[in-house]
Amino acid sequence: MYTVDLHAHTRFFHGHRALGDRFDPLGVRLLTAMADQRGLDGVVTTNHDYYTAFDPSPNVETLPGIEITTDRGHVLVVGPEPPAATKPGALSPAEAVALAHDRDCAAIVAHPFRNSTVRELADVPFDAIEVNGKHPRSRPLVEELAAERDLPLIGGSDAHYPFEVGRAYTVVEADRLTPEAIVDAIRDGRVRARVSRSWPDRALRRGYRAIHNRKQVIDALERPTPGVGTPPGEEKTEIETESNAGSD
Repeated sequence: MYTVDLHAHTRFFHGHRALGDRFDPLGVRLLTAMADQRGLDGVVTTNHDYYTAFDPSPNVETLPGIEITTDRGHVLVVGPEPPAATKPGALSPAEAVALAHDRDCAAIVAHPFRNSTVRELADVPFDAIEVNGKHPRSRPLVEELAAERDLPLIGGSDAHYPFEVGRAYTVVEADRLTPEAIVDAIRDGRVRARVSRSWPDRALRRGYRAIHNRKQVIDALERPTPGVGTPPGEEKTEIETESNAGSD
């Protein structure tokens, strides 16, 4: 039995690839040090649209992954051979899943109720759905979605800063902690999503909820039917569209 954060990043910024590549070795050391402090056995590095192999940590397994930006939202790919790089928005979710499976990796719907319409694609053979550490209030909706698709739930912090790691994580039932064993456990349903209830993590989530609500990228939980969110590439929100229509 292992505890693994299946969704974490080694940098706190997007873009600036050359600068990020220089920062990543430090970022992964900070990430794994915090994961060790929080008692995790492993952490998967799922940087946006690229994978880099990092030096192993002495106390926490650093496992391979990538977060692919599809034309409908983000897809996590976890396993032994994630693609080295993908072009943001170039792949459909179905193509991302096919790429993952070709490389013996698991494909996971990332934060299905934030800035994504990936969850609407019932015919795409995902392996799991994520309970995201930034807004676990959506968990009832995620559980309902997972039940409809007969898919397991995994937990990931979506950490961009080291102190965020472990606020959501996955309990993995396996005899050993390897990328292959994690993929097998996900596909067999031998995984369980867990969310930290510590007061710092609760305070952090309140801050993220306020930010995401202001940015209009997370679906309101009080809606009778959850909205579709704002897919990547769409600059106007529904509120902006309505405002513009009212001014004509």
